[in-house]
Amino acid sequence: MLNFEGKAIYIACGATNMRCGIDALAAVVQGSFNLTPMSDAIFIFCSAGRDRIKILEWDGDGFWLHYKRLERGRFPWPDSSNGEKTMMLTQRELEYLLGGEKLKLKFARLDFSNRAAV
Repeated sequence: MLNFEGKAIYIACGATNMRCGIDALAAVVQGSFNLTPMSDAIFIFCSAGRDRIKILEWDGDGFWLHYKRLERGRFPWPDSSNGEKTMMLTQRELEYLLGGEKLKLKFARLDFSNRAAV
Protein backbone atom coordinates (compact mmCIF):
# COMPACT_ATOMS: atom_id res chain seq x y z
CA MET A 1 0.00 0.00 0.00
CA LEU A 2 1.17 3.49 -0.77
CA ASN A 3 1.95 5.77 2.17
CA PHE A 4 0.52 9.28 1.96
CA GLU A 5 0.74 9.97 5.70
CA GLY A 6 0.56 13.66 6.60
CA LYS A 7 -0.57 14.80 3.15
CA ALA A 8 -3.85 16.50 2.37
CA ILE A 9 -6.00 14.17 0.25
CA TYR A 10 -8.31 15.55 -2.43
CA ILE A 11 -10.52 13.57 -4.77
CA ALA A 12 -12.10 14.84 -7.97
CA CYS A 13 -15.85 14.25 -7.77
CA GLY A 14 -17.32 12.63 -10.85
CA ALA A 15 -15.43 11.07 -13.73
CA THR A 16 -12.08 12.12 -15.18
CA ASN A 17 -10.73 11.19 -18.59
CA MET A 18 -8.11 8.52 -17.84
CA ARG A 19 -6.18 9.48 -20.98
CA CYS A 20 -4.99 12.57 -19.07
CA GLY A 21 -1.36 12.52 -18.03
CA ILE A 22 0.54 14.47 -15.40
CA ASP A 23 0.35 17.85 -17.13
CA ALA A 24 -3.39 17.65 -17.86
CA LEU A 25 -4.22 16.46 -14.33
CA ALA A 26 -2.05 19.21 -12.80
CA ALA A 27 -3.94 21.72 -14.97
CA VAL A 28 -7.26 20.37 -13.63
CA VAL A 29 -5.99 20.75 -10.05
CA GLN A 30 -4.90 24.32 -10.69
CA GLY A 31 -7.69 25.50 -12.98
CA SER A 32 -10.81 23.72 -11.78
CA PHE A 33 -9.99 23.14 -8.11
CA ASN A 34 -8.02 26.39 -7.53
CA LEU A 35 -5.34 24.37 -5.73
CA THR A 36 -1.59 24.13 -6.24
CA PRO A 37 -0.56 20.77 -7.75
CA MET A 38 2.96 21.15 -6.28
CA SER A 39 1.65 21.32 -2.71
CA ASP A 40 2.07 18.69 -0.01
CA ALA A 41 -1.13 16.95 -1.12
CA ILE A 42 -2.35 14.14 -3.32
CA PHE A 43 -5.09 14.41 -5.92
CA ILE A 44 -7.15 11.37 -6.89
CA PHE A 45 -9.13 10.97 -10.11
CA CYS A 46 -11.51 8.18 -11.16
CA SER A 47 -12.70 6.84 -14.52
CA ALA A 48 -16.32 6.94 -15.66
CA GLY A 49 -16.57 3.16 -15.11
CA ARG A 50 -15.17 3.64 -11.57
CA ASP A 51 -12.74 0.78 -12.12
CA ARG A 52 -9.60 2.92 -12.57
CA ILE A 53 -8.01 5.65 -10.51
CA LYS A 54 -5.00 7.91 -10.92
CA ILE A 55 -3.24 9.63 -8.05
CA LEU A 56 -1.14 12.72 -8.72
CA GLU A 57 1.55 13.42 -6.13
CA TRP A 58 4.34 16.01 -5.93
CA ASP A 59 7.42 14.77 -4.01
CA GLY A 60 9.46 17.97 -3.97
CA ASP A 61 11.31 17.62 -7.25
CA GLY A 62 8.82 15.93 -9.56
CA PHE A 63 5.41 14.38 -9.98
CA TRP A 64 4.40 10.79 -9.37
CA LEU A 65 1.41 9.39 -11.22
CA HIS A 66 0.04 6.27 -9.53
CA TYR A 67 -2.51 4.16 -11.40
CA LYS A 68 -4.75 1.32 -10.27
CA ARG A 69 -7.18 -0.76 -12.32
CA LEU A 70 -9.61 -3.11 -10.62
CA GLU A 71 -10.16 -6.49 -12.22
CA ARG A 72 -13.53 -6.84 -10.47
CA GLY A 73 -15.76 -4.35 -8.74
CA ARG A 74 -15.85 -0.59 -8.68
CA PHE A 75 -14.45 2.15 -6.49
CA PRO A 76 -17.00 3.91 -4.28
CA TRP A 77 -16.93 7.41 -5.76
CA PRO A 78 -18.92 10.62 -5.25
CA ASP A 79 -20.53 12.11 -8.33
CA SER A 80 -20.46 15.79 -9.16
CA SER A 81 -24.24 16.21 -9.42
CA ASN A 82 -24.35 18.37 -6.28
CA GLY A 83 -21.93 20.87 -7.85
CA GLU A 84 -18.90 19.81 -5.83
CA LYS A 85 -15.72 19.50 -7.90
CA THR A 86 -13.44 18.24 -5.16
CA MET A 87 -13.69 16.66 -1.75
CA MET A 88 -11.20 16.07 1.05
CA LEU A 89 -10.61 12.65 2.60
CA THR A 90 -8.98 11.49 5.80
CA GLN A 91 -6.17 8.93 5.76
CA ARG A 92 -8.57 6.22 6.94
CA GLU A 93 -11.09 7.06 4.22
CA LEU A 94 -8.31 6.84 1.64
CA GLU A 95 -7.30 3.41 2.95
CA TYR A 96 -10.91 2.28 2.67
CA LEU A 97 -11.18 3.68 -0.86
CA LEU A 98 -7.99 1.98 -2.06
CA GLY A 99 -8.56 -1.24 -0.09
CA GLY A 100 -12.10 -1.75 -1.34
CA GLU A 101 -13.77 -5.03 -0.43
CA LYS A 102 -10.71 -6.51 1.30
CA LEU A 103 -10.62 -3.64 3.77
CA LYS A 104 -14.41 -3.69 4.16
CA LEU A 105 -14.23 -7.34 5.25
CA LYS A 106 -11.38 -6.55 7.64
CA PHE A 107 -13.39 -3.72 9.23
CA ALA A 108 -16.35 -6.08 9.63
CA ARG A 109 -14.14 -8.65 11.41
CA LEU A 110 -12.66 -5.97 13.68
CA ASP A 111 -16.12 -4.61 14.49
CA PHE A 112 -17.37 -8.10 15.35
CA SER A 113 -14.40 -8.81 17.63
CA ASN A 114 -14.85 -5.45 19.40
CA ARG A 115 -18.52 -6.25 20.11
CA ALA A 116 -17.61 -9.66 21.50
CA ALA A 117 -15.34 -8.01 24.08
CA VAL A 118 -18.17 -5.82 25.43
